[in-house]
Amino acid sequence: MEKLNNLADWLAYCERLHPTAIDLGLARVRSVAGRMDLRFDCPVITVAGTNGKGSSCAMVEAILQQAGYRTGVYTSPHLVHFEERCRMRGEMARAEQLLPHFARVEAMRGDTSLTYFEFTMLAIFSLLAASNLDVVILEVGVGGRLDSVNIIDADCALITSIDLDHTELLGHDRDSIGREKAGIMRAGKPVVVGDPVPPQSVLDHAREVGADLWRLGHDFNFSGDKQQWAWAGRGRRYAGLAYPALRGANQLVNASGVLAALTALRERLPVTAQAVRNGLAMVELPGRFQIIAGQPTMVLDVAHNPHSVAALAANLDAMGFYRTTHAVFGAMADKDLNAMLGRVGPLVDRWYFTDLPTGRAATGAALMAQWQALNTRKDVHASTYSGPVLALQAAIAAADPADRIVVFGSFYTVGEILRDGLPRISAPHAPSHHQASST
Repeated sequence: MEKLNNLADWLAYCERLHPTAIDLGLARVRSVAGRMDLRFDCPVITVAGTNGKGSSCAMVEAILQQAGYRTGVYTSPHLVHFEERCRMRGEMARAEQLLPHFARVEAMRGDTSLTYFEFTMLAIFSLLAASNLDVVILEVGVGGRLDSVNIIDADCALITSIDLDHTELLGHDRDSIGREKAGIMRAGKPVVVGDPVPPQSVLDHAREVGADLWRLGHDFNFSGDKQQWAWAGRGRRYAGLAYPALRGANQLVNASGVLAALTALRERLPVTAQAVRNGLAMVELPGRFQIIAGQPTMVLDVAHNPHSVAALAANLDAMGFYRTTHAVFGAMADKDLNAMLGRVGPLVDRWYFTDLPTGRAATGAALMAQWQALNTRKDVHASTYSGPVLALQAAIAAADPADRIVVFGSFYTVGEILRDGLPRISAPHAPSHHQASST
């Protein structure tokens, strides 16, 4: 075997192991996990859904940390550094902590071929299992039923919003996708469904497997005004809560599901009202309607499907008046681009379409062509760039201090910006793009 000296070597090796990037199914990963004797000796919370998973994991983590628990979190994908996928006691894992666990997976897999996601997930699970934690929070990658994370029997499942995404893998309607998400449910265990209007398939599956269903609007609810909000459900009530530190109207729905999950586990993981207040006030997660103060105002959001882009559009609309909105947009080619562009299009005055550093992405030129086919406004300008940083620098150069810049469309789009460091209004002008056009 080749010599693997560091995390970058291991990640490159993992990328070459399996013929496809996504290969849903549990047989391969379950067999290797069995050989590794992989298990958690603490409560496990699994989080699935189309949008809101990362935010929900971060809120659960923040509240439980404020309650004094040693937390572990697995999440994907990462924005900048691979190590973001594993957090322990609130800190990102270090590369040197992960290396022996990559070696352990390699030693135990034998001739079993694993995808990048499966191999890296097993390595992180191995580290979490060895780290003397009080609770582990696992974010599901794609779907639920056949996602590798589902090899673990969770003590509580949390399902956030359900909408159309990864349709080529999960199905072409909410009912089919809901059935896949529902696969993380377990008999006799609580499952919190935070979607206000869940597909019938989710409710049916909870009944079929005998899960303890907690449904928004039935088993728990929330209310609020401009200053504060309240939550109530199954013998527990929280009043006078400050809004979560994560911005956006959708975060209240996410937070409501989080409080239901923690209430469902209160006998094993009791938390005080103060821990809830402090956790929601302190939670941080880059790239989720993240507003960067300055002139012009900048918004970073990993919104990458019609549902999350609709939420982004609503949040942008609620920000108030800006004379010009500049949008840096890069996205995967398999997304419903027409719906995404249609949702946010009325708010954007200048587009900066960008290539992304992955073969799955649409080119900036392809994105602009798709936008031009939809656009009916004569006053909107568009141009294309070879990368998000160049696109953002061009937006900053063109923006007035009172304008705003929105960067969205993919984890890659936001991640490239964060990796390079955020340029501000004083950044050098860099309009060296592929082509430019006004429509």
